[in-house]
Amino acid sequence: MKKNPDQFPNDFLWGGALAANQCEGAYDVGGKGLCIADINVYKDNVALKKKSNKEMSTEDIESLLQDPSAVFPKRYAIDFYHTYQEDLKLLAGTGMNSLRISINWARIFPNGDETEPNEEGLAFYDRLIDEIIKNKMEPMVTISHYEMPLHLATHYNGWYDRRLINFFVRYCETLFKRYHDKVKYWILVNQMNLIKYESFNHLGIPSDRVENLLEAKYQGVHHELVACALSIDIAKKIDPSMQIGMMSYYANCYPATSDSKDVMAAMRINQMQFFYSDILVRGEYPKYAYRFFEEQNLDIKMTKEDLEAFKHTVDFVSFSYYYTKVTSAKDYGTSEEVKINPHIKTNEWGWGIDPVGLRVALNEYYDRYQLPIYVTENGMGFIEELNEDGSLHDPYRIDFLREHIRQIKEAIKDGVDVRGYYPWGPIDIVSCSSSEMKKRYGFIYVDLDDYGHGSGKRSLKDSYYWYQTVTKSNGEIL
Repeated sequence: MKKNPDQFPNDFLWGGALAANQCEGAYDVGGKGLCIADINVYKDNVALKKKSNKEMSTEDIESLLQDPSAVFPKRYAIDFYHTYQEDLKLLAGTGMNSLRISINWARIFPNGDETEPNEEGLAFYDRLIDEIIKNKMEPMVTISHYEMPLHLATHYNGWYDRRLINFFVRYCETLFKRYHDKVKYWILVNQMNLIKYESFNHLGIPSDRVENLLEAKYQGVHHELVACALSIDIAKKIDPSMQIGMMSYYANCYPATSDSKDVMAAMRINQMQFFYSDILVRGEYPKYAYRFFEEQNLDIKMTKEDLEAFKHTVDFVSFSYYYTKVTSAKDYGTSEEVKINPHIKTNEWGWGIDPVGLRVALNEYYDRYQLPIYVTENGMGFIEELNEDGSLHDPYRIDFLREHIRQIKEAIKDGVDVRGYYPWGPIDIVSCSSSEMKKRYGFIYVDLDDYGHGSGKRSLKDSYYWYQTVTKSNGEIL
């Protein structure tokens, strides 16, 4: 009888994941324009559990740009732009054989609507990618990771405007032509289903510029999906060996009880989380989406050419996994639609820890698509300080990652084709949702605080040495 594998594949990618806007800094260097992340402000008077990116209006944007006292940690981050050579050596020291990065759109097209790219920005990523390869790590590149040029939001209303399709396709084509012989794995858009939690960061639609914000979001998503499909076609014409993937945030939820009404509520929420991948994998709009649009009274404009473009589909799926949530029929469709799973522990920010949920996610995605899967983000932020001797003991991080890796192995035993695992933030970087340094994910400590104060010195945590053991043993020693 045929048996499923009981261990990680020999060519498994043990990696780590970073985003340009959270690590590079150098926001005004090398011809770079302002991107959306550059106006993510740090607020020290907000409770930890309530720190998150919100919708933004034109007034909000203008106010931030004119506020001399505002603190924008992502503008400076950990200065990876200047320290990447040393940082990559440290990251390679964990034994990881792959590194996921993003390219800052505003470094390549500072305003987003230029016809010619910024050569200085391209040259930087030449050097960065070359250095990744030099350190024996396979680069995986995310093309859009909350780094839309701010100009596209303020002058075009972000993805709500169809013209962004051509701007994005031009951007993708520029990258594919430049780096196709260096980069095999590409992710088009980071966590593209987070239009509720990272809406402005992702779509760049000022909330005051549209009559129906929910409709505008789904119209923007449609334009983005079309742009992705067209870019896949271009990628394959340039170099068929390139592997193009889509990425979601695993935002599926469990029913609060076994009551069939709660089960149905969870199913409907989860369908609209799969909506994005269903299109980019299956090549057409799922029928449940049309009912959702009708019930929400949303009129999404789409052309025959748009629908034809969807025939260009991805080679793999990927997702980030952090925690699980629950819903009930009573909460469905309200502002309290989803809640943190009450059966699991949480960190200081209220993020739940549910390793078994990762196995559930892997099986759900594979059952649905039968494509290779990469877990492209997984981790948990903690408040940490170095000991006097420069050490940092982080058994909580080791426990978190160990239990999640165990569940990946169980999924492989289930028959899921998992190809790679990328812990989020293998070096401490600025948090996405809260724009702070105190929320630390890394194996490597960076001596900087929320205001960018500190030496910037890198120090190795206990988890760094633990990950060495994991990678060297190909996941057999945890």
